[in-house]
Amino acid sequence: MKAVIFAGGTGTRLWPLSRKKSPKQFEKIVGDKSTLQLAVERLIPEFSPENIYISTNNAYRQIIVEQLPQIPVQNFIFEPEKKDVGPAISLVMGIFNKISPHEPVAILWSDHLVKEITLFKKILKEAGNYIGQHPNKIVFISHKPRFPSINLGYIHLGGLESTVNGINLYSFAGLKYKPDEDTAKQFFASGAYAWNLGYFVTTPQFIHNAFKRFAPNIYKNTEKMISYYDTPDFEKVLKRDYGKVESINFDNAILENLDKDDARVIVEDIGWSDIGAWEALKEALENHPYENVIRGKVFLEHVTDSLIYNYEDSKLIVAIDCDDKIIVNTKDVLLIAKKSSVAKIKTLVENFQGTKHEKLT
Repeated sequence: MKAVIFAGGTGTRLWPLSRKKSPKQFEKIVGDKSTLQLAVERLIPEFSPENIYISTNNAYRQIIVEQLPQIPVQNFIFEPEKKDVGPAISLVMGIFNKISPHEPVAILWSDHLVKEITLFKKILKEAGNYIGQHPNKIVFISHKPRFPSINLGYIHLGGLESTVNGINLYSFAGLKYKPDEDTAKQFFASGAYAWNLGYFVTTPQFIHNAFKRFAPNIYKNTEKMISYYDTPDFEKVLKRDYGKVESINFDNAILENLDKDDARVIVEDIGWSDIGAWEALKEALENHPYENVIRGKVFLEHVTDSLIYNYEDSKLIVAIDCDDKIIVNTKDVLLIAKKSSVAKIKTLVENFQGTKHEKLT
């Protein structure tokens, strides 16, 4: 069984730590390792380094090689330009389809936290075993919702099909990508929906055929490129043709169009968090909702429900009578915002383009 970790995002909502040249998945957000390094570590030793692949942008080649010396360099798949997740998954699974079309593959992401690692590994094993016996299926690894998030997709759970080694396998009743607030609240209250983490186990042939059926333009472009795979011209063709298709999210292109019998669902509480924004990171690390989450040299008086990250050893951050705040200090930017205003960070950074502050993005 192979695992591929996607690590090509830019992470604008975690600015000013996350920048174009070094996005969030390569930064030390939790402890002294990047979330990419943590994503690889939680697979070992059940997955050997030879069976772990990384898909990312060519701009991050040096960072990837430096952070993951245990992964063979031939297991790094570099996209020549940034597209959405749809084309990226099509490329990787198209390559795997040439190498081992029926071998189970786990699709994972580099910017998440998983606290229940033992359970996570157990789920991957059982999902892999199921796909080994049912190569024309896909198994979603989903999570019990903690709140009605509007930033995640939702999987509609069908009936319980089987239980193996304590892991329940459900039928698939549909998927909705990023519902509006009212719909998310309905999903959450019903108890019949799970968060779609973007984690799944399937075979390369299943995904390759799904692109052929639901996204033929991406499929044809991928077929053209991978026909040169393992030849001296592959990099040149990849650079020439990769950007010729539209950017589209994988959920929209493929997952929302699947037949219900194509998929099965595992839903568990693996202590998962998407740390795509500062308030999400705080929610992931706090032990209770009003706890402060701090890093570096920080001194607080009468401060609650705040995240304060200081990346300068020579400076002390002092905060007094501050509640519900995000304070992030880097060597060239100090960010101060209400926790409820974090969503505005992405727009602010986008507005820096073409200004004197562009270099800070």
